[in-house]
Amino acid sequence: MPHTPLPPQNRANARSMRKVMTDAELKLWNELRAHRLMGLGFRKQFPIAGYIVDFACPEKKLVVEVDGSQHGDEDLAVADALRTKRLEQDGWTVLRFWNDDVVHDIGNVCQHIVIVAGLAGTD
Repeated sequence: MPHTPLPPQNRANARSMRKVMTDAELKLWNELRAHRLMGLGFRKQFPIAGYIVDFACPEKKLVVEVDGSQHGDEDLAVADALRTKRLEQDGWTVLRFWNDDVVHDIGNVCQHIVIVAGLAGTD
């Protein structure tokens, strides 16, 4: 899949971010990696449209973001909305989950991802 041009510094940031994940990101990654979730192929800290998204499934054009409490801040919420809008303009579907939901309700988070990916009810 061709990438949108990304400044070398952003690509380096993505590489380093792959090594340092929050507890919630790590928990979700353990469910997504190696096609564990219904065969979906996810990439972590994936560059799209000048942004680095937490997780992306290029085959389904699905982005999954895991947000901490700082994303409740009005300025960051506005930035998140602009980011989501930009990704959607490129045809991506963006799902956002709070850290707490991932840590305490990973089953429902994964179920929601499967439903949005259009795989619910398939084996």
